[in-house]
Amino acid sequence: MKTVGIIRDRGQLTIPDSIRDLVPWAVPSSAVSISVVEPDEIVIKPHQRQYDWDKIWRGIKKSRAIHGKGKMSASEFLMQDRQSH
Repeated sequence: MKTVGIIRDRGQLTIPDSIRDLVPWAVPSSAVSISVVEPDEIVIKPHQRQYDWDKIWRGIKKSRAIHGKGKMSASEFLMQDRQSH
């Protein structure tokens, strides 16, 4: 789809309804990534956070390996703690 928009003062661009209706992520307050691909081309994409899954899994494995008093795992401790409150 192709349509025309107008860049207003301070560089503001309203994405036309016909485009917003096609992409569910183009809603008010959504974060977007804006890139210049060519001197005459700007690309707008939904912003996606970058996760370091290796670091996350290392942390999960490390927390699972924690044993406290009575050889209780961290997940068992959290479960008992949640149940007692």
